[in-house]
Amino acid sequence: MLTPAELVDARRFCGYPVFGGPAMGGGGWRFYTAYGALEFRLANLQDVEETVLRRMLGECRELEGAVPEASDSLGTASAGPWERNPGEVAERLRLLDSWRRRVCGFLGVPPGPGLGSLNCPAVVV
Repeated sequence: MLTPAELVDARRFCGYPVFGGPAMGGGGWRFYTAYGALEFRLANLQDVEETVLRRMLGECRELEGAVPEASDSLGTASAGPWERNPGEVAERLRLLDSWRRRVCGFLGVPPGPGLGSLNCPAVVV
């Protein structure tokens, strides 16, 4: 079973907003099909699938951590023979987003609103 922290990471790396507390009323993100599919799949992973997802989340965490580290060299235009890559942050973000999309693909859900377009029909309850 995934830990609460792993569930949070899975949701955010897939581009979905925080889960929050209990649903109130008849509206909100929980009434969209993709969110329900994500939550269902996260709650019903086989042991081997959890292992794969944990590895993928670890990759995403590592890639995400490298983005702020790249900011250490943003102020340096040139230092001797070394010159910073002005596109490093954008390249790192593209790589991170690529892995995030792989997590979505593995879980069988479309990327959430934080990762791209979300074409989810509303579910009438």
